[in-house]
Amino acid sequence: MFHTIFYLPLYNSLVFLSSIIPGGDVGLAIVLLTLLVKIVLFPLFQKATVTQMMIKKVEPEVANIKEKYKGDQQTQTVKILDLYRSNKINPFSSFLVILIQTPIIIALFWVFRSNLAFDAAELYSFVTMPAVISLNFLGLIPLTSKSLVLAVLAGVTQYIQTSLSLPPAPPKKVGSQPNFKDDLSRSMNLNLRYFMPVFVVYLAYTFSSAIALYWVTSNLFSIAQEYYIRKVKKY
Repeated sequence: MFHTIFYLPLYNSLVFLSSIIPGGDVGLAIVLLTLLVKIVLFPLFQKATVTQMMIKKVEPEVANIKEKYKGDQQTQTVKILDLYRSNKINPFSSFLVILIQTPIIIALFWVFRSNLAFDAAELYSFVTMPAVISLNFLGLIPLTSKSLVLAVLAGVTQYIQTSLSLPPAPPKKVGSQPNFKDDLSRSMNLNLRYFMPVFVVYLAYTFSSAIALYWVTSNLFSIAQEYYIRKVKKY
């Protein structure tokens, strides 16, 4: 089912784009396909981002409800859901977005992870093999081998994207009692902000340049998304 619903449409799209790009540059096809998928998913991403911001905005009221109805979990839940409803917040929308995006992102990864030789047996009847195929991105970077430059760019763009999207970690107050929630939040923030980009560099260099190129393109688009939503739309 995954192969039929997600992998094959993306694989055929990559072959089609390669066939219409002058010189059959598969690297440019990877960039275009990544951008097209991100554009299609943009409305979902925007909805999830706005929801997260709205949840952050009502956090003080949620804290008041938890303090007022301490020990009464059922009433707490009802009151918090009423608060979300009155502010038109759907707390489950982010989960739905992740659920929809995940198989698409995984399928993209597997498409670009292949040897890019293009298998005619995987093509739809209306998709033809490119007359010319170039596996050198812009004639400079071989897509089937490793590229340290693209791997580092993937890590740098991942750091920028994470820094833009992550809320600041709760500050640790001197003399305050240990708080598991805040400590966990600070730890996750630190790992996502600094460890994740390093891990992305490792993965992008472990696999082929095609994966690194996909990562760089995806991160650059995500950076533009964050800027648009926060600066232009002013959410």
